[in-house]
Amino acid sequence: MGAMISLPWRTSFGIDPFTSFTLAILLLFIGKGLTQRYGWLRRYNIPEAVVGGVLCALVACGLYYVFDVRVVFDLGARDMLLLYFFAAIGMGTDVRTLREGGKPLVVLLVLASVFMLLQNGLGMAVAEAFGMDPRAGLMAGSISLTGGVGTTLAWTPHFVQTLGIPNAGELGLAANMLGMIAACLVGGPMAAWLMRRHRIVSSGAADVEVGTRYQDEPHLRLDYHGVLLALLWLNLALMLGHGVNELVALSGLNLPAFVGCLMAGISLRSAGQWLAPSGGRLWNWSSMRLGVALISDISLGLFLTMALMGLRLWELEPVLGFIATTMALQVALAVAFTAFVVFRFMGRDYEAAVICSGFGGIALGSTATAIANMSAVVRAYGAAPKAFIVVPLVCGFFIDLINALVIGLLAR
Repeated sequence: MGAMISLPWRTSFGIDPFTSFTLAILLLFIGKGLTQRYGWLRRYNIPEAVVGGVLCALVACGLYYVFDVRVVFDLGARDMLLLYFFAAIGMGTDVRTLREGGKPLVVLLVLASVFMLLQNGLGMAVAEAFGMDPRAGLMAGSISLTGGVGTTLAWTPHFVQTLGIPNAGELGLAANMLGMIAACLVGGPMAAWLMRRHRIVSSGAADVEVGTRYQDEPHLRLDYHGVLLALLWLNLALMLGHGVNELVALSGLNLPAFVGCLMAGISLRSAGQWLAPSGGRLWNWSSMRLGVALISDISLGLFLTMALMGLRLWELEPVLGFIATTMALQVALAVAFTAFVVFRFMGRDYEAAVICSGFGGIALGSTATAIANMSAVVRAYGAAPKAFIVVPLVCGFFIDLINALVIGLLAR
């Protein structure tokens, strides 16, 4: 009598792409409203997109367990939003600043590489303790956490068919789900704690082009021509980025699609400044700067909202024990490494604190969560231009190359 009756119409409920996209906009508004209402969310620099996206994922999980309704969102627009965001990051990058960030880039890359080895060692040790194939722990290591969903899906066939680990995909996706949430929750508070502990003064620079909520800045003016120019050049960056990715793929390397868009954006900004240093009709950075930043900010917020609202938390149940133990240890390792190693080697200053807020995205989540964390921090404390160059390049380009080599050596 007490058993739940599963009616046909209650088994699955699909949300079409347009409705899912519209819901993401609404959730971003909800997240913004809750952040404004509850001071502790602002105090710990929790991104607004995280609040709305996680709330939706929790509601979907409750519907699954209480009413036997499986809500599935069609998130077709999500990946395109990420491409727009990174094209805008590239266009907002001056190569002169990129050269200035050379040493921090190398240092952070070395630190991230060392952390990947620790991350994989921990995952394999926990898997062996649970009586599993130690290599299964790689799916809760750098494959899913540093690599993200794309790397997880790319390596799953090898683990299932070659290594004989049938639930490798579920392990990786579950770890990625929890890692993404953890990365969003620890990044902002980590930066705030470091600034308090070391008595760091913020930059005080108000010119935050990436990660600024321009709807909160009514004194800034956008004009039709500037926004139209921004859309034109961002679309050209996406087209050029696709070509870059195709060329890279010919070499046998598989990199995330946004890497090409980031490189294309940097190239177009450099070419535009060289061809029209004082501005022109089709290239005028001073006119379109705010438009690029606005599109970047909206794209990031909606991407992260959609990524989190699409999490199917109920899929964690079959591997809950292993995943819960592994992820608790992985989060503790990431926090300790960030606070006591990354912060020290990155300079112990404000830029280092902002980079530390993004390191959770490198270590546990994704490049988008890293940038969202840093965006929340710079909105509160001021601009950190080097952080927004170094972290995306480490996350989206170099680290994927090293991760592929590390996984290839361990997953034999």
